[in-house]
Amino acid sequence: MEETPTLERLIRKYDVPVPRYTSYPTVPHWNVQDFNPESWQDAVKRSFDESNDEKGISLYVHLPFCESLCTYCACNTRITRNHAVEERYITTLLSEWNAYLKLFGKRPIVRELHLGGGTPTFFSPENLDRLLTALLETADIHPEHEFGFEGHPNNTTGAHLEVLRALGFRRVSFGVQDLDERVQKAINRIQPFHNVERVTRLSRDLGYSSISFDLIFGLPYQTLISITNTIEKVISLRPDRIAFYSYAHVPWLRPGQRGYEDADLPSDVAKRALYEQGRKMFEDAGYIEIGMDHFALSHDALARARYDGTLHRNFMGYTTTHTDLLIGLGASSISDAKYAYAQNEKVVEKYTQLVSDQRLAVYRGHIQSPDNMLRRKAILDIACRGVLSGDVLHMIADQGTIVRLTEMEMEGLVTLTEDALIVTDLGRAFIRNICAVLDPHLAHGQTSNIFSKAI
Repeated sequence: MEETPTLERLIRKYDVPVPRYTSYPTVPHWNVQDFNPESWQDAVKRSFDESNDEKGISLYVHLPFCESLCTYCACNTRITRNHAVEERYITTLLSEWNAYLKLFGKRPIVRELHLGGGTPTFFSPENLDRLLTALLETADIHPEHEFGFEGHPNNTTGAHLEVLRALGFRRVSFGVQDLDERVQKAINRIQPFHNVERVTRLSRDLGYSSISFDLIFGLPYQTLISITNTIEKVISLRPDRIAFYSYAHVPWLRPGQRGYEDADLPSDVAKRALYEQGRKMFEDAGYIEIGMDHFALSHDALARARYDGTLHRNFMGYTTTHTDLLIGLGASSISDAKYAYAQNEKVVEKYTQLVSDQRLAVYRGHIQSPDNMLRRKAILDIACRGVLSGDVLHMIADQGTIVRLTEMEMEGLVTLTEDALIVTDLGRAFIRNICAVLDPHLAHGQTSNIFSKAI
């Protein structure tokens, strides 16, 4: 009888490049040859007409500007200290939104709105007010709306928080990442704890109902001692949610990550130990593990959605609302129209030119096939609920898929029954790998320079 693999052996086996699955297919596997602006507009219009009245739509607004480069970051950013860029970028965003309004043909119902970056709080409170007031004046607000934004603890002011609260925002996510001085210097993100404490208390005093912290494990020079100190400070502030992300080391895509050596990073096993230490500390403090990388206190909407089966995942990560249409505004933003995906031009100047030419700014995309949509549902079920029905599994699984899942069952990662695939407690640490078994794109070709490692 074969010996049950140890956790260390599982980590070494499954620490391979795989997607984070905020979409299926993932962006590198989009069939861009079959995509064109007309097919994208058709998909948007169809999705809007089918779902707006009942579900509403989601909006993601990408604000790419940052005053300095955080070297861990894999987001699309523009580094500048010239705040004059705000005005033109806002004008372009509103022009892009107006193009979608014409395509809709009626007032949209906005259910979810998220500001990401970059650094949204790079923008002045006055300019955020101008942008969002103009945007929301053209839409109706869903009675169960959820508006959130990402804030930098160093530059988020009381005025930012007050303006956004007045516009309906009740969720804020602060990028904390790590509180160790040596780690902060390595990633070029110097951020004193008292700044995190200040914005947390301000947000709470102003009535924000969900305050989230983003943390990263696997950064250069992180140790069990340093990450324990960081998490102790974080827990003392009792954020409602914590995102505990695995550092994605992709220096071939992000040259800023070449500022430190591979030897400065924890090994695969040591990196997993950092996560396990964090998970234990969060759970001991009353946080519930939510899908991949996320934790929430029991009162938070994310925890409630996990238990009642309504948790959803899209390009914004885990969310408690599920709309069929997500429109991404801004350079590099990705949109999801259920029947198709599209991404905007990444370079700010090219994005601006496309919009000024009265064209949608999308430059690549993918039209969903019936098989794509079925696999997307399967991957979402695993990522959000940890369960996949046997009916769906048998519709998409070939013999090779069953063999790999059976192997995972022997390793204790999943349980297979006639009715379902169930992710075990141990398997939660390997959800990306379990989802990847259902992704035929990964069976062929190179992935090492496309995706970050799973652990």
